[in-house]
Amino acid sequence: MARGGGSAIRASDPGSSRPLAAGHGHAPVSTAERGSATDRRRDSAPSDDAARLGNPSFVWRFGQERRLAILSRFVSLRGALVLDLGCGVGEYVRAFQREGARAIGLDIEPQRLAEARRRQAGAGGGGAPAALVAAAGERLPLRDGCLDVAVLNEVIEHVSDDAATLREVRRVLKPGGGTCVIFAPNRLYPFETHGVYIGRRYVFGNIPLVNWLPDVARARLVPHARAYRHGDWERLARSAGLEIVHHGYVYPGFDNVAARWPRIASILRAACYRAEGTPAARLGLSHFVVLRRGGGPGARAPEGGDG
Repeated sequence: MARGGGSAIRASDPGSSRPLAAGHGHAPVSTAERGSATDRRRDSAPSDDAARLGNPSFVWRFGQERRLAILSRFVSLRGALVLDLGCGVGEYVRAFQREGARAIGLDIEPQRLAEARRRQAGAGGGGAPAALVAAAGERLPLRDGCLDVAVLNEVIEHVSDDAATLREVRRVLKPGGGTCVIFAPNRLYPFETHGVYIGRRYVFGNIPLVNWLPDVARARLVPHARAYRHGDWERLARSAGLEIVHHGYVYPGFDNVAARWPRIASILRAACYRAEGTPAARLGLSHFVVLRRGGGPGARAPEGGDG
């Protein structure tokens, strides 16, 4: 799959069993699936792995389409070899293919990959099927310098070691321009979207003000997912040997609101998306970070990390 011949996948690498979340947004499903009430319930209800891995989306909606458009401002997908790290049921993989990319999907959860393969087979269309591989972010079964783009959509908050994951991403990006695109939870967003633990009981939902608590208190309630401050990305990028090209924020797609109250969703979208260009962006749902690997083929990665 790599340009110039040969596969980007390391055939000899067995992968890893360490946790890696599925991304929250995914690409188009078939016509029947798009209107499926079952899929929409699965999109909004917690699964058994919702706390540990994140709860993936099962339908392609406005919010996912908007994120695809945002990342496309910074990377060219057509003809690129693109990794969706934490691909879940593979819907962003299919979106990248629709945009002309050659895509690879990696996830740690076999059941989600099985669903991704089922959806890929049912989608039809021309072109070679995407590679869907079981792997963790800290040990990518990919060859050095093979990728044009790596995308981590609401994934890095779940990996065991975010700094190690970004060092692996750097390794597999092409020197002198390989790009990593990250969407990740914002510590200043007024709601915690991953649910909380009250004692041993997991409560799924958007919980207000949890992210604004001191670190110790938040860690007790949300031990299963990180949320990042603005300054965290400089530390992580430096540890990985990557350059920050862009750091912004995005607000939600409000798709669940739109399903019930379309006019209210339109008002929220207009106000919040306008705010993305103002200081109020700092309260957005997610960081949007674009990192780039510089240097030539002989450039060395950092020996260790501070993450």
